[in-house]
Amino acid sequence: MEKIASSFDGQQWFSIVHPSDIASARRCGQRMAQDAGFDDVRSGQVAIVISEAATNVLKHAGEGRIALAPVFSGGSAGVEVLALDKGPGIANLGQALRDGVSSAGTAGTGLGAMRRLADEFDVYAVPGKGAVFCMRLWPRAGAGAPLPSAAPAPSLSGAVCLPLAGETESGDAWLVARQRHAIALMVVDGLGHGPEAAKAGRAAVDTMALQPGMRPAQQIEVCHAALRATRGAAQAIALLDLEARQLSFAGVGNIGACIIDSDGDVRRQMMSHNGIVGHNIRKVQEFVLPCPPGALVILASDGIATQWDLAQYPGLAACDPAIVAAVLLRDHARARDDACVLVQRCPGER
Repeated sequence: MEKIASSFDGQQWFSIVHPSDIASARRCGQRMAQDAGFDDVRSGQVAIVISEAATNVLKHAGEGRIALAPVFSGGSAGVEVLALDKGPGIANLGQALRDGVSSAGTAGTGLGAMRRLADEFDVYAVPGKGAVFCMRLWPRAGAGAPLPSAAPAPSLSGAVCLPLAGETESGDAWLVARQRHAIALMVVDGLGHGPEAAKAGRAAVDTMALQPGMRPAQQIEVCHAALRATRGAAQAIALLDLEARQLSFAGVGNIGACIIDSDGDVRRQMMSHNGIVGHNIRKVQEFVLPCPPGALVILASDGIATQWDLAQYPGLAACDPAIVAAVLLRDHARARDDACVLVQRCPGER
């Protein structure tokens, strides 16, 4: 059975530039937690994590962003909290995560509380490269109760999708469909931005969700027919064969796609052909590449500048895929376009 996640699950962004911005993010997170079936205590803990993360952004960076999203694993629904800033980073992360330690003259309970209350916690905060925190919270049986033994496994995929400033909808969209022996990935970029671009993105996601296991080249042909009534889109689709450890890929338009080894040093680009899905496709070609355990598959819309290099971020390749996606968006998003990054780690022992 397919397990499908997409950008239309409801990721919400909040600019954090003033203490008053924290309340809006906190209220949104509590609503997400309640919608996910959290009890009042656990919903309150979600609010604490968001407040601490946003407060940390203001204290140490002056400004940043919080992204909140519902997440799903098996029969569980949870809340993901991402906090991004371009501050000084953290010189001694291990020390900073201990309760009672602060470099800003405060009680120092913020980072420790975030780690303690989250069921999944990761951070990238190399000195001089800002900080990105990722926390996922899942329902618990009662106040202070540990996560059940059937807890969702750590996520192997992560994505961020940010509309152009001033827009409420993004023309960029992503989809991940997990099957027993394969994982299907897609990033689509509706032409332009705003509601009409979002319609093209939605049409592509809805179409692929019907048969996510289809070969990438064939899937693009099906989407080409489905998007004729829209303004069209650029699209890239990858199908990861978990048994053969191979990735099949096809793309039309300017979606960036690559495979990066587990150390973040070797980057293999995947080629797309010119065209507009829904209007003008000259050629759809499928490529097959090896995808060893631990490697990262990264798909990004043209709202992300292409001149990024993961090797310039020591240790980032080993982080949660959502952190990898968030760092690329934070540092390489173009100011005049929607931006989307999808990162999938290939499962298995390295």
